[in-house]
Amino acid sequence: MKEHWKTEPDEHDYPAALDYLTLVTDERTAARLVEELRQAELTHRKAKDILRAARLELLDEDNVHVAKDLRKVKKGRALSPVLLVRGHGHPGLETTDNLLVADGYHRVCASHHLDENADIPCKLI
Repeated sequence: MKEHWKTEPDEHDYPAALDYLTLVTDERTAARLVEELRQAELTHRKAKDILRAARLELLDEDNVHVAKDLRKVKKGRALSPVLLVRGHGHPGLETTDNLLVADGYHRVCASHHLDENADIPCKLI
């Protein structure tokens, strides 16, 4: 199986990113970051590097959300690019030095299970 990716995140990914970001910063900062993500150019990073930079564990293939994304791939459906925020250099996130996966953690894990070296499209700020 090889994953396929959309050229732009799904519209519902941005409110999901906002929900996550309001857990690590105030609402105003989170909203500004989401707006920056909307404007960011698409880039590509490897699944293994995203997980390491974010200091996140690889979720098992049988995790309900990872399994759902793997089923999408098997059916030939495209996955949405992930939304990433560097933890430093953003007012309101000065104390976080690691990468934040604002949306797409499960997609990163699904991709890693298929090929940890595959390039994942993402918006990175």
